[in-house]
Amino acid sequence: MKTKRMITNAILIAIGVILHQLTPALGLPMQPDFSLAMLFIIMIFNKDYKTTVICAIIVGIFTAFTSKTPGGQFPNIADKFITCNVMYFILIPLRDKVTKNIQVILLLTLGTFISGTTFLTILMLTAGLPGGASFAVLFGVIVIPTVVLNGIIGYMIYKVVERTVSTTNVYA
Repeated sequence: MKTKRMITNAILIAIGVILHQLTPALGLPMQPDFSLAMLFIIMIFNKDYKTTVICAIIVGIFTAFTSKTPGGQFPNIADKFITCNVMYFILIPLRDKVTKNIQVILLLTLGTFISGTTFLTILMLTAGLPGGASFAVLFGVIVIPTVVLNGIIGYMIYKVVERTVSTTNVYA
């Protein structure tokens, strides 16, 4: 991997972690995960599996450090690893068939849906759900709004990154 790509990936991960840290919790001690949007943007620009997995583990570790969910450390790491693998193998067959814009929208929405579901499932099995809330309630209150937010805000972030990448030729 070229040094420029590694530095760009590191900057995108850092921006994602900062966004994750600054994003307030939605009612319950859980929050939307904009670092996930940055992980998906990295996946779009880096086509190799190794980079995807390494970035997912790093993002998982950083989101575990900044998680506002009690007991959310392990679920954060596991959900990023699982989600990146699922989305990578969904994305591979689509790379040549659909535009990057469609790939980004698919990654942001479906990937956030898978990530949120995985996170809640692992949290439920390991530490229990916060506030005694049910899976369905947390899914409706946290996961669905996060899918919408990641879809909209993540796409806007992608367009900024895409413009920067086309100017700098980092992934050329």
